[in-house]
Amino acid sequence: MQTTTDPFINQLRLMQHIEELAQIGRIADTGVCRLALTPEDMEGVKQVKAWMEGAGLSTRIDAFGNLIGRLEGRHSDLPILMIGSHIDSQPYGGRYDGAIGVLGALEAVQSLIEQGIQPLMPIEVIAFCDEEGSRFNKGLFGSRGITNQLEEGELERQDKSGVTRREALEACGCSPADFDISVYSPGSIGHYLELHIEQGPVLEAMNAPVGLVTGISGPLWLTVTMKGMAGHAGSVPMVMRHDALAGSAKVIAAFDDMVREEPEAPTVGTVGSLRVFPDSRNIIPEEVSFTLDLRDMDMKRRNRLQGQLMTLLDEISSRYGLTYTVTEDTNSEPRYCAASIMSVIRSAADEIDLPLPELMSGPFHDALALSYVCDYGMIFVRSKDGISHHPSEFSSPEDIALGTEVLYRTIRSMCISGMSSNRYPD
Repeated sequence: MQTTTDPFINQLRLMQHIEELAQIGRIADTGVCRLALTPEDMEGVKQVKAWMEGAGLSTRIDAFGNLIGRLEGRHSDLPILMIGSHIDSQPYGGRYDGAIGVLGALEAVQSLIEQGIQPLMPIEVIAFCDEEGSRFNKGLFGSRGITNQLEEGELERQDKSGVTRREALEACGCSPADFDISVYSPGSIGHYLELHIEQGPVLEAMNAPVGLVTGISGPLWLTVTMKGMAGHAGSVPMVMRHDALAGSAKVIAAFDDMVREEPEAPTVGTVGSLRVFPDSRNIIPEEVSFTLDLRDMDMKRRNRLQGQLMTLLDEISSRYGLTYTVTEDTNSEPRYCAASIMSVIRSAADEIDLPLPELMSGPFHDALALSYVCDYGMIFVRSKDGISHHPSEFSSPEDIALGTEVLYRTIRSMCISGMSSNRYPD
């Protein structure tokens, strides 16, 4: 006989799904490369779609490339309970980032169906398109798409091969002309839940398999382009050079020093991509573009660092005889999880006597985009050594199962009570 503390989810089925998905775009034995809207990504989408349909969900792929599986509620006009994450990856990524959020959501909803529970409101399990932003250098595409947060020019962004996002969408059978149809109307999404690996070392340091997320740091993504003058590497005197790479190197090193000024602060800064033109050992670099990623929970501190960066760019450009431009790719303030959902998640963990430490999320997730249209909550699963975006990324089957069990019990509670909706008493 099943007790209240026994698991409802099927750990074996969940892990089989995770391992099977990891074989699509597999690299380096344990890693994956499923860049958004590539054949590997779409193969993964088709596989997850088949699992959704096998579980009893109706499915569709919208104009943004999002895969959506729907379980009807007793009251179809109630705002949706949306659950999900993403299955696209970094070019040298791990098999758990995003994937456990989609497959854990599917497992939780399939367990609801098997328990004979029909939710009060519709539930949608969603695999968002291009959360990572690694191909077109701007993420959360699918989640920003359905919430009407896309910006001008996004369809013309190019990958490293010159393919635009528009072309990639169309190659996958998605029509940007239908974007308006795929945008959710205001108020139609009631709540959003996301299960994700932590991608950091905090839970492991606390010896905790699962954690409760309290909010997401505000990311600022910039692309800096510095321009100088090319010349022969052997004949132009050092004092007469306008070396864009030397100037960029000074900026990058100084930026790293800036974000380390307060060791106890949660501020992080990264330069993750750099391009050099003409990219020859015998030519002084004429143009360099590099990305800057600055994140903090304290907007005052983040704004101060951004101001210091702009002053630094002025000084270095003047010293090396360069010009520069800065493009803002992403800019969001910190977003906090809803207290009401956090309370339900705590209660779900209490049911299985699972301590649930609280922590902030440095990485952003699709929940960041959803936070602008509905209340959201997140559950983190412990990451071994805090490693992510790397083939050695690992979360144990036991930890993933515990996180999914908490997700299941949270969903069950929300879909029976209706949370904040009093329109339809149970």
